[in-house]
Amino acid sequence: MNFLFSLLYDCGIALYRLAILMASVARIKARQWIRGRENLFEKIHAELTPHEQHIWFHCASVGEFEQGRPLIEAYRKKFPSHKIVLTFFSPSGYELRKNYSGADYIFYLPADTRRNAKKFLDLVQPQLAMIVKYEFWYHFLSELNRREIPAVLVSAKFRKDQWLFHSLASPLKKQVMALYKIFVQDKNSFHILQQHGFSNGELTGDTRFDRVWEIAQSPKQLPVIINFKAEKRLLVAGSTWPQDEKLMAQLMKEINASWRLVLVPHEIGDAHISELKKYFPAALLYSEAEAGKPNGDSPVLIVDRIGFLSSVYQYADIAYIGGGFGAGIHNSLEAAVYGIPVLFGPNYHKFNEALGLIETSGGKSINDFSSLQSAFEFYQNQENLSFGKRNREWVKQNTGATEKIIQRLEEIISGSGASPA
Repeated sequence: MNFLFSLLYDCGIALYRLAILMASVARIKARQWIRGRENLFEKIHAELTPHEQHIWFHCASVGEFEQGRPLIEAYRKKFPSHKIVLTFFSPSGYELRKNYSGADYIFYLPADTRRNAKKFLDLVQPQLAMIVKYEFWYHFLSELNRREIPAVLVSAKFRKDQWLFHSLASPLKKQVMALYKIFVQDKNSFHILQQHGFSNGELTGDTRFDRVWEIAQSPKQLPVIINFKAEKRLLVAGSTWPQDEKLMAQLMKEINASWRLVLVPHEIGDAHISELKKYFPAALLYSEAEAGKPNGDSPVLIVDRIGFLSSVYQYADIAYIGGGFGAGIHNSLEAAVYGIPVLFGPNYHKFNEALGLIETSGGKSINDFSSLQSAFEFYQNQENLSFGKRNREWVKQNTGATEKIIQRLEEIISGSGASPA
């Protein structure tokens, strides 16, 4: 079974790499994926200093990084002599955070082959590996377990129908079961692990609550947004996709002039910004406002920059979270922490935070324009707007996962023989 799984898995990895190579002709992220891994081992060898104590953190992309960031920074404070090696799978994460000061070394993760996993671990020689959420790379996990390097999953989440629990994936499941600890977000995930024979699960909570709470204590000040909002009420639509943007365009035609919209699209390439200008002909671009172009009477500001959405939400009276008409909603906690009502599309059921916001009455799901209009009208009423304040308290009540995990990591480090200081 192991041989057959490994063969099929390796074929899948090879096909994925081929698909990325073909896509690189036309897509910039695919080109970045390829180029970022060119001469990667030579780069790692040249940058790492021998005889350091390396702690390896791996994040798939931006979302996982934000989930792991509180842990990375808390770990650095607790163990200042340890050198943090941070890897990303996707260009979105690497390109945005390649200069992140919280890590000592930042690289792309090599493609998951047996040879690459061995070579990477030979070079890095981590004392401990921390994988955020659910990056189940078979060869990397196998090699970590073979070398008896303590490895943990943090802020992990599981569903009953997850492919990891399929009989065909049993060799991979075996490697996940061999991890030192799996720190899960919720009780449901913990019980699912128990049902499948895992004894290494531990309920610690979701580190994203800690991250958004930390950001909200000292958010980045954005003069462009302040000037644009002026004395108006503000709807911020974050991480939007085309279906979300069509709904926002309809809504802006219907709501009164006391409202303005800040639209923060998931994709900010020139082609997509041009499409958005068709929906919002009078829209002002963030880059234009930054360069000094007057706001005029434009009711819409399109943010064509990346990296500060979590701070944009501080100016919102109501937030809309994109992605709910596709694979699933983006991070709703970034908005909820500011005590404002949060709206999102129908594909939210896999996200505990969305379920929690609905339970507090500070969040609503919409299915179409009619339900969007209804939800917006409900929350723009000053009395109902106060429901959003419950969101902030709910976020605060769910903080603390980072501290729990750090305490457990200290025990692991002490037991592994690594220097604790």
